[in-house]
Amino acid sequence: MFDLVYGRALDTEQMPRLLILTPDFPPARGGVQVLAQRLAAGITGFKTRVLALNGPGGREFDSASGVSVRRVRASGGRRVGNALLNVAALREAGRFHPHATLSMHIVVSPAATLIHRASGAPGVQYFHAKEVSDKPRLSAFAAARADAVVAVSSYTAGLVAATGAAPARVEVIPPGVELGSAQPAPAATDGSPPVVLTVARLQDRYKGHDVLIEALARLRERGTALQWVVIGEGPLRRELEALARSRGLGEAARFLGALGDTQRDEWLDRCELVAMPSRLPEGGGAGEGFGIAYLEAAAHARPVVAGRVGGAPDAVLDGETGLLVDPTDAEAVAEAIARLVRDRELSRRLGAAAAERAREFAWPLIAARVEALLFELLAAAAHAARDGGRARGPSARTRA
Repeated sequence: MFDLVYGRALDTEQMPRLLILTPDFPPARGGVQVLAQRLAAGITGFKTRVLALNGPGGREFDSASGVSVRRVRASGGRRVGNALLNVAALREAGRFHPHATLSMHIVVSPAATLIHRASGAPGVQYFHAKEVSDKPRLSAFAAARADAVVAVSSYTAGLVAATGAAPARVEVIPPGVELGSAQPAPAATDGSPPVVLTVARLQDRYKGHDVLIEALARLRERGTALQWVVIGEGPLRRELEALARSRGLGEAARFLGALGDTQRDEWLDRCELVAMPSRLPEGGGAGEGFGIAYLEAAAHARPVVAGRVGGAPDAVLDGETGLLVDPTDAEAVAEAIARLVRDRELSRRLGAAAAERAREFAWPLIAARVEALLFELLAAAAHAARDGGRARGPSARTRA
């Protein structure tokens, strides 16, 4: 650990403090949850504390996580919970005295802004995509008041820029991935059909399950036998199961619900490819911010079929690590799947390239990029204080 200005070594007790504010944290499942936890564990140059909403299994998870976590009990719905989280963040900042804050979602940006005003601690605001169209006014507020903005993809960066945020304060840092086995799909010895895997919560129509069902039904009608395995749970499950039955997929479609990481990884090792043709939502909403499922497939050397929209082009290189198609065109999706299933050499080549690229997204590398951004902000605040400017960082004052 080094002094922000002069480069002198510091001991552990002198490490700057980072407060991560997030409504979403494990053991709840989801991309933001994983991102927040991995950053909390992977940013090693700060003494880090996480403030998150409580949920089932939270206490047990925290005790085994090795991360300092404070939970906020909330009832009365998500809106009330977010309000209580902001209030609790101000109290926690008064006790913890953070040198910087990392806001993982715009719903905690009010607290991050007030902490900055009270202490000068610079703040970094994460943007994912969907929240920009869902809460445009709050998004503009969060982007304007953060010292730096992290967008998970170039697509998301464009959405943030449309709020009026200064481009110089927006940095694209993708999510990370846990590197997997990266072995080619094993050839079936029992005559079973190739497995097409989809990993996504069943709550957003833009994920493309409906178009994928139509594509798989067409392939089945043409004599291409496939097994579709769906990992994920949500309110759309019954509707999608009924649609799969009505299109004749029958037992060829298996909805497994929410699975643990180990079981998910087992299916990634068994499948031939991963398909999730996410599209842009109707009505102008934001689509897939990045698509961690694509990275997870890459880490297991599996090519993907994805939509050529949203953040997917950042995650998938068309013709190199997977195939990008028009996600609203069931025929295009069907042709891409058929191409990968029939040309195993192509499938393996794309999968191998995907696994090699996944190394660039290993969690330690991503956490290091975020940590470097935080230190840049602290250094800028320290220099501003030394030059007689308004103190924007903790180096301008001594904290106990």
